[in-house]
Amino acid sequence: MKSKSAATPAWSIAKSDELYGFKRWGAGHFGVGEDGTVTVQPLADGRSIRVMDVVDEAVAMGLKAPLVIRFQDLLRHRVEQLNGLFAQAIKEEGYKGAYRGVFPIKVNQLREVVEEIVSASKGFNYGLEAGSKPELMIAMAMHEGASSLIICNGYKDHDFIRIALLGRKLGKKVIIVVEQLAELDDIIRVSEEVGVKPLIGFRAKLQTRGEGKWSSSTGDNAKFGLNTAEILFACEKLRAAKLTASLKLVHFHIGSQVPNILTIKNAVIEASRFYCQLAKMGFPMGYLDVGGGLGIDYDGSRTNYESSMNYSMAEYARDVVANVRDICDAMHVPVPDLVSESGRAIVAPHAMLVVEVFERINKRETLGVQHQPKVKHKVVDDLEFLLKNKAKLGKLERFHDAVQKKEEAFSLFNLGYLDLENRAAAESLYWQVCEQIAQETRDAGYVPEELRELNKLLADQYVCNFSVFQSLLDHWALKQLFPIAPLHRLEEEPGVNATLVDITCDSDGKIGTFIDLQDTKDYLQLHPLNGKPYYLGIFLTGAYQDIMGDLHNLFGRVNEVHVFLEDDEPNGYYIEDTLAGIRMNEVIETVQYQWEELCRRIKTQIDAATKKDLVKPREGVRLLEFYEGQMLAKTYLNIDRSATSAEEPRAPKTPRAPRAATAKPAKPATRRPRAAAKA
Repeated sequence: MKSKSAATPAWSIAKSDELYGFKRWGAGHFGVGEDGTVTVQPLADGRSIRVMDVVDEAVAMGLKAPLVIRFQDLLRHRVEQLNGLFAQAIKEEGYKGAYRGVFPIKVNQLREVVEEIVSASKGFNYGLEAGSKPELMIAMAMHEGASSLIICNGYKDHDFIRIALLGRKLGKKVIIVVEQLAELDDIIRVSEEVGVKPLIGFRAKLQTRGEGKWSSSTGDNAKFGLNTAEILFACEKLRAAKLTASLKLVHFHIGSQVPNILTIKNAVIEASRFYCQLAKMGFPMGYLDVGGGLGIDYDGSRTNYESSMNYSMAEYARDVVANVRDICDAMHVPVPDLVSESGRAIVAPHAMLVVEVFERINKRETLGVQHQPKVKHKVVDDLEFLLKNKAKLGKLERFHDAVQKKEEAFSLFNLGYLDLENRAAAESLYWQVCEQIAQETRDAGYVPEELRELNKLLADQYVCNFSVFQSLLDHWALKQLFPIAPLHRLEEEPGVNATLVDITCDSDGKIGTFIDLQDTKDYLQLHPLNGKPYYLGIFLTGAYQDIMGDLHNLFGRVNEVHVFLEDDEPNGYYIEDTLAGIRMNEVIETVQYQWEELCRRIKTQIDAATKKDLVKPREGVRLLEFYEGQMLAKTYLNIDRSATSAEEPRAPKTPRAPRAATAKPAKPATRRPRAAAKA
């Protein structure tokens, strides 16, 4: 790493902090340390962890990037923060009900995440939400506490309903939310069969329109929910089945990542009216579920832009509490207990993806002397004139002339009048002219629109060892933005404009849009590569990305470490658990191959080649050993900057003392040792 004395004097750590926006989107958790490395404060209490310490320790354990780091204390902190803010709002607003939030496990079903949330929920009556049979199976087993809820959403068959009613037999508060009118008949029929009175909720199809990428979650064409007439039909069905006392909840959902607090207020008001009307019709009710939507300020702009939010978590809690109270008071209906299904806001901040940059693609490098054309074509001379005589021509004129000459060169080449060396020279000179003009416009006032695109056009490509489709699927599918920043060298000025590309063979495997305070930008300012490992952090990736990633190119789950604060440890933390990324034999089996059979087929081919004397016997043995050994290697590139390139070792974890009981309750004895299983 470059020393502070060698850094550009005009640059500073504070400028890096401002450039990458840690204070804006980091919510007090992320920042830059005095040594120019990124730090994280999981509890925002002054105790910080150097992220590069975690990376270095993981690498020493054989877990190279791409690497997911989970700061488990931050996950616990978010659960406590949400529940605490609702409790505070209830007290300040004189609300007579309670908060009974649930975590929607569809946002991150990983055992490590759900287990931590359940552990953090003790004392808050914070429950779980399930939207499928597998999720309900998890929720039933992981759920704790007689007062916390299990909310059942999504399409339901008879077995789904039976599983939910099993929870009722076990004394759990399981509420089945009716999404479609036909589901109610199934709930009534199955509950009669098993002899259990269900707890039922109605999902109302609100007319309040959502905002952002998920605005279609409401309105007439919404996938889920009952319209007003259907709610009345459902009420008649419950009365006919003598299940009036079963209706307990009104539910709505206006989409994930709602950026505008006014949308949330309007939806809460409309849903509160539904709740009060049902209560006045004689149904006992008791709960109002405001669904998801609580956002994450990914870009730190605090606006109603789709990757931001113009409100805080505290404001969200106050507005929900106050608006429900006001409507209920006006209609003389007792206030309900409040339920929210805030998943993204709980889990997004706790995880980050670490990727290593290992190559730079630069389209404008100076043409080497050995490739200079022996006889220069006039079009090359013309481009050289533009490059060397910038004082004689204006910036826009030079750009137009350079574009014309580049197109002329391509036409001449296609017609056979320009050889390869002259075409190469013309291309190189064109990019040099563009770079020259871009440098001149960086500190200029007004810049013509055509020239404003030059920085985007000239940006380098930094090749990173990861798959967008596996680790950042929302960026590819939904254009979701995530904060990205170098994890070190932040005392140095980042002098390279770059976009990021992954190692998949798909041209869409790239990140070409980045957060910015005013809007978005088309490149990220990074440091020049110096032959040493260069790590980038992609932050706030704990929601959806872990579970939604696909196996494009058969790149699977990456390495993972779980980090906890610990004051007694040298660096203020310890790695409690590690999960080795998927290996080639494992991912191959997911697409219905047997890796042993593939090895057998290769052995047969090697034997045949040996008989034909295409390979020597000893060479054949080595080839087979190499092929079989690669089956147990990781799917990602094994970047090794030394002379050798052996597969990363799987070093045993160093035994550590158990964490203090006050930090987090001990894990159950039945916890599955996943890291050991993949060693």
